[in-house]
Formats: sequence, structure tokens, C-alpha cells
Amino acid sequence: MIQENLTTQPVSIIDRVHEVCQHMLGAMFSSRIPIHQAENQLTQLRKQLDDDGVDVIDLAESNPTRVGFDYAPELLKDFSGPQNLEYTPSAFGLTAARTAVAEYLSRNERQVDPKRVVLTATTSEAYSSLFKLLCNPGDRVLVPEPSYPLLEYLARLDGVEPVPYRLEFRGRWEIDPGSLSAAEENDVRAVIAVSPNNPTGSYLSPTDHQALLQVCRRHRCALIVDEVFSGYPMNTTAPVTGVLDRSSNVLTFCLGGLSKAIGLPQVKLSWFVVDGVDGDVESALQAVGFVMDTYLSVSTPVQLATPDLLSAGQALTGQIRQRVSENFCTLERQVNRFSSVSVFPVEGGWYAVMQVPALCSEEQLVIRLLKEAHVYVYPGYFFDFQNGVFLVVSLLPPTDRFSYAMEKVFAVATNME
Repeated sequence: MIQENLTTQPVSIIDRVHEVCQHMLGAMFSSRIPIHQAENQLTQLRKQLDDDGVDVIDLAESNPTRVGFDYAPELLKDFSGPQNLEYTPSAFGLTAARTAVAEYLSRNERQVDPKRVVLTATTSEAYSSLFKLLCNPGDRVLVPEPSYPLLEYLARLDGVEPVPYRLEFRGRWEIDPGSLSAAEENDVRAVIAVSPNNPTGSYLSPTDHQALLQVCRRHRCALIVDEVFSGYPMNTTAPVTGVLDRSSNVLTFCLGGLSKAIGLPQVKLSWFVVDGVDGDVESALQAVGFVMDTYLSVSTPVQLATPDLLSAGQALTGQIRQRVSENFCTLERQVNRFSSVSVFPVEGGWYAVMQVPALCSEEQLVIRLLKEAHVYVYPGYFFDFQNGVFLVVSLLPPTDRFSYAMEKVFAVATNME
């Protein structure tokens, strides 16, 4: 008995010390930070294959710099001049850069006022700045679902609670009115939309836009519209006009950035445009100026280069559009051979959504694809798809690798024995 205690007691002490340490860590750090961040099985397997040198075709790729596009050396020419050694702090960004963004966004008959353009380093920072402007800790914002999970993380890091409203497919992805009504029973400080949505690829239609504006009017809150993928329409019949092209008396913030607009994620510059009634816009700019002046995050060289980048970057945008279109056409041709698989229409963006036979769970399917076919795909639950087995694929990879990988996906997804 004594010997048994000697062998078991140290284990229990170690376990107890571990528990105490975890408790202390939880007390030390903000509750916004998850203490336990264990990697899931899919991530672990991907890392193992990468470490073993296995050639994995990444159908979740969102970085255009890794898929063979031609980046002209001239894109970097404005970063080496002596003017980059000067520094003039500006809360909203340098006038020349804001003017270039305003000109880039001005389309149809609507002109964007450079004074309403606010520069940030990233779109994530734009969200964070707007949460600080609009919300107190514990306040709620409405977010679309399915959508990219980063929205939830960004909200919670600012102490804001995201409340989802559902998008349902009825020939195209649209807001479910019942879900929106249920969501707005909460006290709402902001409503978020993504147009085109990531990953459904659906633009915010005039009807859905009006539904969200009505919510904002009832709650006297602002509308935040993320249009980072707006420059990549795929379906000419889709409602591709942006919110800045539609008149509204609701305070609206429209987000964008170089990362998606011209395929330059390595050049950190994003923006939001403030729109609405003049008095509301002026008040919002004055208030958010305090937030922006506190951080001053955008680098001078990037701002000085912005006018030329927005001009020269259009060639790269053309490459991306062509690649995305070709890969989606390939996907549609391939899926026609499988009656049990469907691909949802894509109105814009870089992704496509598939529904496959429910022969296993999404987790089992993507792990088998990675393990046996060396193809990495996003499972639908990553974006909160419901009622079926969904896969989300990037349309960025080189066309030959994309076509080969999709053959593997269809073979495995329709034959899970």
C-alpha cells in the first residue's frame, strides 16, 4: 500500500500543480483570450504533412502571392525614395492616399469625398476601430451566418458580442427574415454585412440592404458593410452595386483594402468610408478621429505609394479575375458528372461552396481528403453552414492544380466507404 502511494501520489500532485497554473493563467490574461487553444486534427495532420515535405494542394488558399501570379517589380518602385524617410502624423491618413482611394471607389455617378475616407493598416483594424467607436463592452452586433469566422473573433477581442442572422439559399443566398427578426430582439449597436459574402459569394441585394437599414433605423445604430471582395464580380446579373452607390439616411461604414482590391496582402493598407446624413457623418468622423489618432498605424511609405499602387495593381486584379473565372468554369464542368454533388452559384469573390453526399461528417471527409489525396479543403462548419455536408474551396490555385485537386475531391466525396 505504501509503495502504491509512492508511485501514484506524485502524479496527482503534478496534475494539481497543472490545474493551479492553468487557473493562474486564466486570472492573469483577459477573458477575451482563449486559454486552451489546442489544434484540431485537421490542422495537426496538415502540419505533419508539411513537415514531411508532402506536396499538399491547398484549396483553402487565400493568399494571392503564393499561387503564381505575376507581380511586376514596378509595384515596389515608390518604396525607395527619400520622401519615405519623412513622417507627418495624420489620424485619418495622408491626403494624397485618401484622395487616391476616393477616386478608386468613385464609380457610376456617385463620387466619394476624400474627407470621408479613413485609412487603417488592415480591414481587421478597421473593424476594431469601429467597434471602439460604436460599442461599449458587452454590447451586441449582428453578423451574417454563414460567414468568415474572423468576424466573431474580432468582435469578442473588443468585448463585443456577435449575434448571428442567417443567410438561406433560395436560388441565391438571401437574408432569412425570421432569423433577422429574432436576432434584432437583442439590443443592437451595429449591423454587419459582407458583400460579396465570404464564402457564399453573394452580393448584398437592394432588398436585403433595405431590410438591414430598417433594423438600423429601429435601433438607431450604424451599418458596417465589408466590401473587400467587391471588385471581383462573376455573375453580371447579380446586384453588384456597392452601398456607396445607394442613397441612405443611415450612418454607414464601407470597408475595403489593398489586400483584396489589387491582390497585395503584403502591403498593409485598408480603409473605411463614412456615409449617411451629413450631420451624422461629421459627428462620426470627429469621434473616430480620437481612436485613429491614438494608434496612427498606417506607414508613410505605403500611403505615399497608394496612388500608383491602385493604378498599377489593376493588371494584377485582371490576372486574379481570369484565374477565378477559369477555375469556377472548371468546377461547374466537373460537377456535372456527379448528380449527388451541387455547386452553389457564385456572384463574386474568390471562393465556391459545394454540397456533397452526407456519407460521413465534414470532419471525416476533409481529413480523408488530406490524408489520402493530399488535398486541403475547408469544411462547411468552419463558416457555420448547417443542414448538410458542405465544402468550401478557393478559386485562386493555378488552374492545372485546381482541376487535378477537384477530381480527387469528387472521387473521395462520392465514395466514402
